[in-house]
Amino acid sequence: MDNQMPRKKVLSCIQPTGTPTLGNYLGALKNWKNISDDYDAAYAVADLHAITVRQDPKMLKKQIMEMYAMLLALGIDREKSIIFVQSHVPQHSQLAWILNCYTQFGEMSRMTQFKDKSSKHADNVNVGLFSYPVLMAADILLYKADFVPVGVYQKQHLEITRDIAERFNGIYGNVFTIPEPFIGKKGAKIMSLQDPEKKMSKSDTNVKSFISLLDKPETIIKKMKSAVTDSESCVRFDEANKPGVSNLMSIYACCTGLSYEQIEKEFESKGYGDFKQKVGEAVVEELRDVQEEFNRLIKDEKYLKECMKDGAEKATRIAQRTLEKVMKKVGYVQI
Repeated sequence: MDNQMPRKKVLSCIQPTGTPTLGNYLGALKNWKNISDDYDAAYAVADLHAITVRQDPKMLKKQIMEMYAMLLALGIDREKSIIFVQSHVPQHSQLAWILNCYTQFGEMSRMTQFKDKSSKHADNVNVGLFSYPVLMAADILLYKADFVPVGVYQKQHLEITRDIAERFNGIYGNVFTIPEPFIGKKGAKIMSLQDPEKKMSKSDTNVKSFISLLDKPETIIKKMKSAVTDSESCVRFDEANKPGVSNLMSIYACCTGLSYEQIEKEFESKGYGDFKQKVGEAVVEELRDVQEEFNRLIKDEKYLKECMKDGAEKATRIAQRTLEKVMKKVGYVQI
């Protein structure tokens, strides 16, 4: 008889706002395919969240398809995990409305990301932008996620999710699982190639500062060659005094599995030119399989939509059970 404990659940969502960077990949995405070895994992393309900022409809559709294809290209096993598009599961929006009514205006006003985005998009400070942490709470709570991988910017959103869930449970009993931050295999913190004091970001105006997961090999090598280093010409890990070189060493270590000591030894008597070339080549090799699989998948819209439909059906089964329980507790008439 199998007395195995039920597996814990993990939920990860990613917005379809452009191609992820090498920083996103080495920091988190690379580890996503292995999460399903130990957990029941669900992955969503968070397209509902994307429209808090005005989007071009054709571009949004293209980016949703591309992000979904990218999740498949990462090698996430569809038999073990659920991969779906958020807007294909209407329960997200339904639960978000109910949770809006259990969230205080003051709590939303304190969200730092709302303040940041409001200042950046002053001509479109919409209600969705204000309340989207509640939709994020619905995303998480629908799937009874035990763990959610969160970066520093999402920490506040996970805290508000916990507050909303605890408030609802306090009124109606044990309805929601209270999620914890997911501390999985530590991904690398990859910095900008042009300003190693700040994180690599796809929204950086200087395209030389980041590597996109779909950059061509020659583009990757070129960007690596123009990466900021220092005048010392010594490959040594020292984040405080050599942030540029240390950042390149982090990238090289992630792609090759070598330790910093081994990397220092490999480039002992070599200059930065050799070092940057080798880092670029290692990145090209690291991304080769993902790029090849992505390029194959993105041409097959029929297959992508079949996968989306399958993912939506699996996600809907779980989401609907949670939503029905919530609606019953609140007092809605079930038919």
